[in-house]
Amino acid sequence: MLGTEIPVPVRAAGPGRWLAGPWLDGRTWCQLGYHVLAVVTGFAGALLAVLFPVLPGLAGRFTQADEGLARALLGPSRGEALALRVESLARSRADLVAAADAERRRIERDLHDGAQQRLVSLAMNLGMARERFDGESEPVRLAIAAAHDEAVLALTELREFIRGLHPAVLADHGLAAAVRTLAERSPVPVDVKADDARFPGEVETAVYFIVAEALANVAKHAHASKARVEVQRLNGEVIVDVSDDGIGGADVDGSGLRGLADRAGALDGRLVLASPPGAGTHLHVEIPCAS
Repeated sequence: MLGTEIPVPVRAAGPGRWLAGPWLDGRTWCQLGYHVLAVVTGFAGALLAVLFPVLPGLAGRFTQADEGLARALLGPSRGEALALRVESLARSRADLVAAADAERRRIERDLHDGAQQRLVSLAMNLGMARERFDGESEPVRLAIAAAHDEAVLALTELREFIRGLHPAVLADHGLAAAVRTLAERSPVPVDVKADDARFPGEVETAVYFIVAEALANVAKHAHASKARVEVQRLNGEVIVDVSDDGIGGADVDGSGLRGLADRAGALDGRLVLASPPGAGTHLHVEIPCAS
């Protein structure tokens, strides 16, 4: 009647919950206490409302007292409410990560099936025109050749962009193959040790981009002669280690590393950076992996 909504408190699950368990739960006694006290407040409020119609305000106070008791004794405690809030935020964050990954996949498909196919057709037509008009005057040949080269370059750049959105090797062959591909493209020699098992899609995507950015930092800033990447599953988590023998001195708030920490944190993971000056850099990431 009052429109009051009280969240359901969390009850622990476990053996024996159906018999003795409820009586060992403090929430049970809180609920019994409310029903005992509600008899008193309800009876007093009803009595005032019937016998003393000139005192509706006092009757309303008993109604408010009953509502306060219900919130305190039937609803979750402060700690339980905070736990529920944290759980809700964690689910929301996971949903955002999944939605972002799905959107990247959609854009990748649209570009692959749309713009990329048109550029392929354009490059092929310009290539045939380049051969067909090989005997024309030099300005004509140069114009066609330049257009053909630009189309091929645009196609290459689009393919690189699509690979950055969501690499096909990651979806087709898994994280280990994708990490090895990153290592092969790195200008710095990279030794890879990666678990061939498959992980949830959002975890694989996060690890891929973490490794990609870490290796890009090695190539740009570390002045290293070699690097190493290790990806493994351990105790329900995906463990990622990227290290190099460079000059060190990296900062988690610089060189894109803050973005990597945020990407790991979005999946309840954590990032630890060790980069003493002159002693190389070691990036360690742990991300929970339920399956």
